[in-house]
Amino acid sequence: MTGTMQQAKDEDGSRQSSPTTAAASQTPRFKSEDLFQQQREVEIDHQGRIYRLRLTQMNKLILTA
Repeated sequence: MTGTMQQAKDEDGSRQSSPTTAAASQTPRFKSEDLFQQQREVEIDHQGRIYRLRLTQMNKLILTA
């Protein structure tokens, strides 16, 4: 999922963030490097159920239960 930042120029030419930018910034964002920490797979415990988030050879993410 990728987000885009929309900006509009103010009367003085400076850039101001639009309301959509403010809403998007409230969603936490994690870098995959921080999650994986040089591993190819991590486990996520969600309400007692373990999910596996894997990094494929093509650098895609796969989430399985």
